[in-house]
Amino acid sequence: MEQREIMQRVVGILTEALEMRRQARENRDGDVTQSETVSALLEEMLPRIELRADATAHEVATAVSEQLGPAIVQIASAFALAFVQLAEIHDGGRADVSAADVLQSISLHFETEAGQ
Repeated sequence: MEQREIMQRVVGILTEALEMRRQARENRDGDVTQSETVSALLEEMLPRIELRADATAHEVATAVSEQLGPAIVQIASAFALAFVQLAEIHDGGRADVSAADVLQSISLHFETEAGQ
């Protein structure tokens, strides 16, 4: 999965989280719709690891680190980038721009980047 696709999925996850939070605030006693997007992203991105039955703890740790590490770094980097952009708007005191606006801008940026 390319970084732009990961970023767009992360923006989708954050947008859904905002909606879930809005629903929770509006309906304190009701159910909030749970999403499976985080699980879907992880399932798509994280490789399956095959280990010998007699693998040592050290071998397991090494395999997990080597095989999952790059995907985890990509996902964490995408969430960090989105957070930083949201934090910059917040810290700048911009009341005219909502978190949803920032997320939409990020998504459009990465969508446009794909067309170039």
